[in-house]
Amino acid sequence: MLVRGWTAEERQVQIEAEELLAVALQHEIDHLDGTLFLDRLSRLKRDLYRARRRKLARQGRQSSSATRPLLI
Repeated sequence: MLVRGWTAEERQVQIEAEELLAVALQHEIDHLDGTLFLDRLSRLKRDLYRARRRKLARQGRQSSSATRPLLI
């Protein structure tokens, strides 16, 4: 992945990234573009996630439980 941008001093920078750094950069670029993690999931996984959240809400639990993470 090749990312180009500018510093606060208006100097152009270029970063070539692979593996985890590329994923992290894409994640941050998604934030700038207003894209959420859920937007990148397939419809099936997104629907499973929503169903799980509804089930937890009915049980009076939150999906961000520290004891048991919500797996997608």
